[in-house]
Amino acid sequence: MAILRNENKQPLFSLDERIGMLVQVLGPYPNVEVDSFDGLLVDYAAERGASAILRGIRAISDYEYELQMALMNRRLRPDIETVFLMAGEAYSFISSRLVKEVYRLGGNISGLVPPPVEDRLKERLGEERNPKAGERN
Repeated sequence: MAILRNENKQPLFSLDERIGMLVQVLGPYPNVEVDSFDGLLVDYAAERGASAILRGIRAISDYEYELQMALMNRRLRPDIETVFLMAGEAYSFISSRLVKEVYRLGGNISGLVPPPVEDRLKERLGEERNPKAGERN
């Protein structure tokens, strides 16, 4: 599992915090490593000796973007395949933006993110939460 260091984005959590959460959540899977990289994913994959890149797709709009990326990656590194994994219907609508917005507006985010991530979101966004809304099921 690799996280791109992207200076153009303003994530809620720092790179080190995101790595820490992933390490915590993926702890039960000793065959999964967590890392970060700069530059092109396909170059990072080649440096790691990977022959495939796994990408998650939630909706058709994701597919259009991911297909463009996969075709460019194939052009840059024809020896590395991109494999798409479709999200289950129960999770196909979830995005980090939506989870944060639901929490800020007083909604229940249990089950939308792993419990350690939910705890960190609540710590970070606690003061931004709508105090009149309360938890709803």
